[in-house]
Amino acid sequence: MQVPLYQAKAEFFRMLGHPVRIRVLELLQDGPKPVRSLLAEIDVEPSNLSQQLAVLRRSGIVVSTREGSTVTYALAGGDVADLLRAARRILTEMLAGRNELLAELRQVEPDPANT
Repeated sequence: MQVPLYQAKAEFFRMLGHPVRIRVLELLQDGPKPVRSLLAEIDVEPSNLSQQLAVLRRSGIVVSTREGSTVTYALAGGDVADLLRAARRILTEMLAGRNELLAELRQVEPDPANT
């Protein structure tokens, strides 16, 4: 039985739903990086990073190459970078709306006794 498209999409977003995975993808937007560079930029234990990289690799979002003892990761395609940029735009719009609401809430309401 084939998985419905909406379920496949939900599983895809669940797979992305980890802060370390998102950070790795953000860093890889600038090009391939060896694991040691990712570790230097992400404050996690090496075993945790390894687990998260394995999830991304199994999903096909990143690819890895090995040269000697150095493993380098790269985005499998440009669509992931596009998705991250779209997420940034959506979050910016959402937060801008919250700031506008917060500004309205902070305005002093007229005192009914003085009207």
